[in-house]
Amino acid sequence: MAKEFSRTRRIAQQLQQELAMVLQRDMKDPRIGFVTVNDVDVSRDLSYAKVYVTFFEEDTELVQQKIDALTVAAPYVRTLVAGRMKLRVMPELRFIYDSSLVEGMRMSNLVTQVINKDKAKQQQFTPDTPDNSESVDGEKEQD
Repeated sequence: MAKEFSRTRRIAQQLQQELAMVLQRDMKDPRIGFVTVNDVDVSRDLSYAKVYVTFFEEDTELVQQKIDALTVAAPYVRTLVAGRMKLRVMPELRFIYDSSLVEGMRMSNLVTQVINKDKAKQQQFTPDTPDNSESVDGEKEQD
């Protein structure tokens, strides 16, 4: 019978929660700012953890500076998280920018723009006063 959650997945979930808490509460580096931990992938031997993060900034240069700041702070963050989790081996943290949220928002905006343009074209070609106008009750109005 297969396990519903593997040990590495459970550790990844707990690591994600602890990292989010540490990055929000304990990190005082202004270069990092507000960071969201989207996902954590832990290697099978628990030696490495890929931490997928997002920021509110879309500027690639600024995002890279924030990732660099997180990379420099990774040993400190690892120490803080190790104090909260009871693991024999604490994974080495590797921070990776997750652009899926930004891409999803961009795609959503594009779809919204296309829908709005389509509605505008439809209203342009549809006459404003129909011949057989119906009232709110669904009955034809009498002239």
